[in-house]
Amino acid sequence: MSKYRVNKEKCIGCGACVHLSNGGTKLNQENKAEIVDDEKVEKAGGETICPVGAIEKVE
Repeated sequence: MSKYRVNKEKCIGCGACVHLSNGGTKLNQENKAEIVDDEKVEKAGGETICPVGAIEKVE
């Protein structure tokens, strides 16, 4: 089960998460972020790596 999800309505496609997460996220065809590896996202700072708050922790 995923620890993080991307709120597609908040995501602006800036790519900050892609650069910060070392492969933990990618931009899809709609230029929106997708979680690829929860552990890499966690190590990079979790939901704090998104400047607009589109990466959300799943409880």
